[in-house]
Amino acid sequence: MVKKNKIKIKLNGKIISIDKGRNLEFLINKFKFPLNKIAIEKNNLIVQKKKIDKIILKANDKIEIVHFIGGG
Repeated sequence: MVKKNKIKIKLNGKIISIDKGRNLEFLINKFKFPLNKIAIEKNNLIVQKKKIDKIILKANDKIEIVHFIGGG
């Protein structure tokens, strides 16, 4: 049995483990964040949504995803 390499990242303040080599798009889809209603920050820098498929996650990355909710 082959053991996959895992890395730990921090997502919205919680440490999670994911497979090495995954991109930011994978994370968005895994947690079912609605892309049109979120802002994404990686290591304190805002991420352009059109680039999420090209951003490979690395160990100890800090990802913050803010979900916008309408109201009044």
